[in-house]
Amino acid sequence: MNDRYLKACRREAVDRTPIWLMRQAGRYMSAYRAVRERYGFLQMVKTPEVAAEITLQPIEAFDLDAAIIFADILPPLEGIGLQLSFEKGEGPIIHNPIRSAADVAALHECDPRESVSYTLDAVRLVKRALADRIPLIGFSGAPFTLAAYAIEGGGSKEYRRSKQLMFAQPAAWHSLMAQLSTLVRDYLLAQIEAGVDAVQLFDSWAGALAPDDYAEYVLPYVQRIIAEVRASQPGVPIVYFGTDMAGLHPLLAQSGADVLGVDWRSRIDEAWAQFGPGVAVQGNLDPMALFAPWPELERRARTVLDRIGGRPGHIFNLGHGILTETPEDNVRRLVEFVHTYQPDQVIRGLRRKSYTRKLICTVKQGLFDTVSPCHRVT
Repeated sequence: MNDRYLKACRREAVDRTPIWLMRQAGRYMSAYRAVRERYGFLQMVKTPEVAAEITLQPIEAFDLDAAIIFADILPPLEGIGLQLSFEKGEGPIIHNPIRSAADVAALHECDPRESVSYTLDAVRLVKRALADRIPLIGFSGAPFTLAAYAIEGGGSKEYRRSKQLMFAQPAAWHSLMAQLSTLVRDYLLAQIEAGVDAVQLFDSWAGALAPDDYAEYVLPYVQRIIAEVRASQPGVPIVYFGTDMAGLHPLLAQSGADVLGVDWRSRIDEAWAQFGPGVAVQGNLDPMALFAPWPELERRARTVLDRIGGRPGHIFNLGHGILTETPEDNVRRLVEFVHTYQPDQVIRGLRRKSYTRKLICTVKQGLFDTVSPCHRVT
């Protein structure tokens, strides 16, 4: 297996920087759009053969170091009683949103092995097709982001209803987060049992919270999920990612994740310094950079890599999901560039070694009777 991604998750040295891209299977690909013409979005997610086909499309097109199962963070909510649809032009809609303690109490437990069995079947199909060429990543939404969708009833910019429940009915909030934590834990474990090699928690909306609120209302549940998944499946890397979370970086370091994702709004080297040495990092090219002319895209990718400087434990990715209409050729060239990049200090070291060998050969050939101090390079 090409295990660069897994080694980077463990902060082990690799021969080249591993790269995969969030939403690497998606609408920017012509192959995806051809499938999308025949199926609705949820139909694609819930048909294992189709989900497996879409998962593999970017693997066949680009030299990526990991695949990620084609799925969505919201369908697991159907198992606890929420009604979900994806409306064209509107995105996801929860038709019976949670607005009170009574709504939270009405939710029921479920077993993701049954309620989201289609994703687990897709995992098995993909693992069989990959034949251990590269790792497969599973994922789930994190509790806060799932709760926000469930409370707002869809997308939101202010998260007003979510914060109202959090601040005005804290007992209901904590009850909801506890139930969602159990759901997420069980879903991640089910994916691992089905064959994924690593899992990622997406907390896309947690950056809307103040640090104190994140620490009180969200972090304990993230910590619980990560600790319980690790206790059950030690050795499986756990990645935690959210956007707009620069103000939360010191708290993210307390999550227990093996890898922390960084969006493009932060310098990745500064974020890593805030996280501390005990975690790997993933990121963090601005997805919009993929629309730039190649010289500019290359410059921006090089900047990310230069800031890492070859330090073990970096997975190259975007700072968020790849965007619709992204040129496929730019994706291909980015992957090739990341794989061939070498930090400046490595290049300087190689040149120094080459220079040393030339001096030694010169001396052996008898062109110098003695070796002056300046030639005694080791």
